[in-house]
Amino acid sequence: MVEDLKRKHPSIPRNKFIADIFFKAGYIEAWGRGIQKIISGFVKAGHPVPTFEELAGGMQVTLYKSVVKSVPLIDSGSPPKLGDKLVDKLGDKLGDNQLLILESLKNNPYLSLSQLSSIVGISQTAIENNVSKLKKTGVLKRIGSPKGGHWEVLDK
Repeated sequence: MVEDLKRKHPSIPRNKFIADIFFKAGYIEAWGRGIQKIISGFVKAGHPVPTFEELAGGMQVTLYKSVVKSVPLIDSGSPPKLGDKLVDKLGDKLGDNQLLILESLKNNPYLSLSQLSSIVGISQTAIENNVSKLKKTGVLKRIGSPKGGHWEVLDK
């Protein structure tokens, strides 16, 4: 259930009257996109992705403190993007999920595989398979230990 919230899904408000008021007030722009927007906002800000758990009939959201300094923004205040040369060279060879993984790791090299799974919206096993392929192609490298290290996106 919680994993479904991270993808496009039907949204059924618990209280339709309150949901309608928030929609009319402009606080809700579309049903079923809140979790995706939260994850996207955290990634863009360079923060760890929160975890979402079903607990005691409700939902628990855990926010994590950033353990690294935030990634510096480039000129226009937008997060770092993959280099044009890298995208031109590998764009046809890499799938959308792999490109999103690389962009996410370029933005925050300290993301875990489970955080990448939340961002990309695929299982952790699929993330592991994609990361393995990216490492084999030579565009992604792990620096340091699995828990204390970070990722490096190589612009070859």
